[in-house]
Amino acid sequence: MARTVAMNLMELIVYKKDISKVLMYLGSLGNFQFQKEFSKNQVKKDSSESSKEASIFNRLQQARVLLDLNELENYTMKAGLPSSEDEKVAISLMDTAEKIHAKEIAALELKKKAFDTYNEATAFSNLNVSFASLEDFSFLSLKIGKVSEEKLEPLRLALEGKGIIAHPGNDKNRILVACSKKTATFVDAELKKVGFVELQLPKDFKGVPSEALCTLEEEKNKAESYANEVAQERKNYAESHKEELYRLLQLYSFSSQIESTCKKLESTEYVYRLTGWIPASLSREIMKKLDELTENRTGIRCFLPEEVSSIKSGAEEVPVLLKHGKFVSAFNRMILSYGSPLYGTIDPTPFVAIFFTLLFGIMFGDAGQGLVFLLVGILMCLGKMKLMGWEKFGRIFICIGITSTIMGLLTGEFFASEHVLAPFSRFVTGIFGQEREQILPMMPNGSPEATRRMFMFFGFTVGIGFIINTCGLIINIVNQFSLKRIPKALFGKTGLSGAIFFWYVLAFALSIAFLNHSPAIWDWCIIGVTLLLTAFAEPIERLMEGHRPVFENGLFSGIIAAVVEVIEVISSYISNTVSFLRVGAFALAHAVLGYIISMMTELLPGPAGLLVALLGNVIVIGLEGMIVAIQVVRLQYYEFFSKFFSETGKEFSPFVFVYRNSAVE
Repeated sequence: MARTVAMNLMELIVYKKDISKVLMYLGSLGNFQFQKEFSKNQVKKDSSESSKEASIFNRLQQARVLLDLNELENYTMKAGLPSSEDEKVAISLMDTAEKIHAKEIAALELKKKAFDTYNEATAFSNLNVSFASLEDFSFLSLKIGKVSEEKLEPLRLALEGKGIIAHPGNDKNRILVACSKKTATFVDAELKKVGFVELQLPKDFKGVPSEALCTLEEEKNKAESYANEVAQERKNYAESHKEELYRLLQLYSFSSQIESTCKKLESTEYVYRLTGWIPASLSREIMKKLDELTENRTGIRCFLPEEVSSIKSGAEEVPVLLKHGKFVSAFNRMILSYGSPLYGTIDPTPFVAIFFTLLFGIMFGDAGQGLVFLLVGILMCLGKMKLMGWEKFGRIFICIGITSTIMGLLTGEFFASEHVLAPFSRFVTGIFGQEREQILPMMPNGSPEATRRMFMFFGFTVGIGFIINTCGLIINIVNQFSLKRIPKALFGKTGLSGAIFFWYVLAFALSIAFLNHSPAIWDWCIIGVTLLLTAFAEPIERLMEGHRPVFENGLFSGIIAAVVEVIEVISSYISNTVSFLRVGAFALAHAVLGYIISMMTELLPGPAGLLVALLGNVIVIGLEGMIVAIQVVRLQYYEFFSKFFSETGKEFSPFVFVYRNSAVE
């Protein structure tokens, strides 16, 4: 049976001049996990001091934003470190981007000012006297500005006899206040009370407004043209330097992460010390590569897990890595979302891959709909189709598409129609005897043969459940022996005694039902002994491990616990087995839905029937496909995983470079 990947602990003593090359290699390799997050005893460098690499990276990101370029989602180049020439190019690019941005801000401000001036001037276009000439009167004080409409009447009353309010334009909020220079102080105070905002007309606003408007409009158009020119300059620069900027961003992303990691490593004046877990199969390759990179200057030692003191004391767990081929590895996340298996135990991923695809295919048997899943999976794997982040499950779609198509060929369903595959079914069944419209008819028709066939199918699904439960029990027994937990392997509900009880009771029931077996005394003895050993598993375990007292809470409490355990064992094994009847029930429900869609399609003529067929199949593929997937996952988690997933391990999390939109400190 496949087990979790064997791991080694590697210790590296690296000279400071080599640390960047070593970390670059390990990060690109993606198979080195630091033993602990980082040493707690080490004195950290002041995190407030930003490294040069981090500063340049953040400035490059700012330049990207200023140039209005899209963010990188991931790395597009091989890991590398920036050179001194790259630094010069980066500084030049950043400085230019900032200058263009400043120039664009200034141009936009100039444009806004020109537009505002023009708009304000147009408000006084019906003033037929030059405003400049009005200000020449030695006895007259004029003010032009804005005030809210609801405060106009109070202002008018306050200025009665002291000043005059006029509206030079169509906007009632814009007012011209005229008063004698003797009363100017009083008028200013009243204007301040009502929130008067004075408007400053430009110095060159001479002559009558109609003449000045032409000049202002020209200035407005010039400012707008200049702003557009600067914006185009920015776009041209961004387009011509886009690739260079993205390249530099990636280089400084790598270097800033290396710098951040170095700050957290144990170090002396001359060397760094790194310890981390690696797959045992890569040990020689990694050591050889590190020797080449550092010209044999790096000290390297490898340890087996059982040689590591923290592992022996239980203070640390060996990280768990699951490694498979392309199709089986697609199911890794299904395992890890439940929990990581313990290091050194059986890897359940191949079992999950087989059981998931088999159960889904049985419950969703339609050749046409299965081909849709198959096609979607292929397009996902080829990168031709995006489906809300589900692209990583493309190979799972291929697997369930294949099994659904095979089951559809057996049941004779093709997009809910039983007629398309009828020639194929007649050909296959004709080879073995009487021709039938379906190789495995699912729809009950009330005949004794159909009823018998339906019960046989439900029995078949229960048989699959027995196989899945048995695999779970065997995995647990082997795991417990591997972990040297002999009592747990021999006794308990999921130990050897519980497994023998489960297997024997099922064989006993089948022999009575089909072989006319008469119960004998030895049958009851085997059932009773295995059930007794299962019920008293905890006291027996304490006895074998030398713990005293054997009954931790007393004999009476132990007996009560054993009785409860007997009830739990019997009920759980019954429910674990009967639960797989849902596989047959969903297969039957799928056939009924297909039959309903087919009947409605035949009853409605022409385009209406085609529309019903299309919508019906879309709903079945989307909605029922999701429901079936949930049911299969539920069967895996509760019926299969519950047999051996009593505790979880620590998932392998290697040091890798991850592109971020800000430098890591």
